[in-house]
Order: sequence, then C-alpha cells, then structure tokens
Amino acid sequence: MSGGRAMTVGHAPRGATGLVQLVGAGPGDLGLLTVRGLRAIEAAEVIVADRLGARAVLDQLEVERGCPLDAEIVDVGKRPGHHAVPQEGIIALLVELALAGRRVVRLKGGDPYVFGRGGEELAACRAAGVDVEVVPGITSAVSVPAVAGIPLTHRGLATAFTVATGHDQIAELGGGRDHTVVLLMGVGTLANSATTLARGGRGADCPVAIVEDGYGPGQRVTIGTLGTIAVQAALRGVRSPAVVVVGDVVRLSPYAPAELAVDGYAVAAAHDPFALHGTPDDPVAPPAGAPSEKGS
Repeated sequence: MSGGRAMTVGHAPRGATGLVQLVGAGPGDLGLLTVRGLRAIEAAEVIVADRLGARAVLDQLEVERGCPLDAEIVDVGKRPGHHAVPQEGIIALLVELALAGRRVVRLKGGDPYVFGRGGEELAACRAAGVDVEVVPGITSAVSVPAVAGIPLTHRGLATAFTVATGHDQIAELGGGRDHTVVLLMGVGTLANSATTLARGGRGADCPVAIVEDGYGPGQRVTIGTLGTIAVQAALRGVRSPAVVVVGDVVRLSPYAPAELAVDGYAVAAAHDPFALHGTPDDPVAPPAGAPSEKGS
C-alpha cells in the first residue's frame, strides 16, 4: 500500500456501540502476527496504523490476499514528508470512530504495552465510555535480537534482562554483563548510552549488538563492545529502526567475531548440574573421558 485510503466516520444507528481493539502487529513480519490480531484486522471497519511494523504487516497481508483489505486505512505514523499525528489526535480519532459505532483496530508495531502508549489509549477510551480491548503482539525487544541469534537470557551468561529506550535515564540501570539491556529507539543516543553503561559493572569490553531493520529488507547486524560500538555504528552508517542489545548474550550470535564468540551449548552445560548424568528421570551417559562416580 502506498498510502491510506479515504476515511469517513459515518453515523451508527441510535444506541449502537463501536469497539476499539489495540492490536500489536509484532516486528513487521506477517508470520509473527498473532491469530487473534489477524482476525481483528480482517473484521475491522477502520484501521488506525503506525508506520513501523504495522504498515509492513498490512502490506504483506494485502499481497497474500491478492486484494485490498475491506477496512479503511488511516496512517498516523511518521514517514519522510509526512508528520506523525499527535497522540492527542490519535486518541480523539479512536473515540470519535467508536462513538459513531465503528469497529476500529489501532494497529501498533510490536506490543501495545511496550513503549507503545497503549495504556494511554486504553484509559482514554474507557474514560469516554468506549469498549476497548488489547490484543498483545510480539515486541521487537525480544523478536529482533532473536533474528540475530541472540537470546536475552541463557544459562551461564544472563538470568535477567531490562528493556529501555535510548531516551531513558539509563545511568540508573544496575547489573553487570549477565544482566542484558535492550535499548529501543537508541541509535541517536548510542554514544552516550554506551559511555554510560561502560562506566558501571559492564565495562568497556562488554559485547554490544545493533540489529537494524529486523525482519525487513535492510536487516543488518553490527557487533562490537561498549567501547567501540559508537565508532562502528558511525562508520557503517547505522540507522533507525534498530534494536541495541548489551551483554554477554551477544557472544552467542552467529554474527559475533571470533574474539567475542562463545559456544552456547558448552556454556550452558558448564552451569547445568545434570550436564554429566542427566536428570533423575532421563539419565544420560557421561562424555568419553569423564570421571565416573566411583572416581576410576
């Protein structure tokens, strides 16, 4: 779709009530849209869509169908030459459409509740007496690192993770390299974020990955350390949208250079109390050369 089609509010019969569904579109791959999200889109009369993630899903869905969607499409996301609709305007539109009896999908990239301002839209709809529900989506904070082969937790490397934006005050983020940090919207503040995180327990040699345009045609992975990543990003011309991952889990990526890479299976086995002899219900033979329980 090159752009949204004309939208008319219309008038519902007296007493009719519309519905707003806040739907997470995921990272922009139709295959990662939930079944419930797909059904909501197909049943919608109006779709109020963001650009990132949401527009890509709508484009792919129309290609798969071989025809345009039945719903009217309203673009509210920012793109070159087109200013984003202010949040207050989006909320006003959702309420207006629903009060007119329309079935509305507010299609948002990722998950509505992960830096998607979905909570604000839900509260505003409820305050206006509009029926509203949330259909969760797969957040880019998890899915985009995954496409680069980076799990956010891994036995022996990381047991927790934090998701923040590059605009947040990340100086207060504690933990070391075993506490993964995922930064959304963090390209513009990358140098400051890297310097700030390096001052803490992570250190300048902590691995960092930048995944640009995850699941899109421009997907690209850049891996370095907190001490080098800002220069690497500048030299490679890294651009948004991108997800930044900080922590030792980056070493598991197949894109990691040899000096950073580790064997994820070996790391996990070294921290698994059942690695040699299996679980009580599923015993396995010890590796060749391993000492027996009798110490022979």
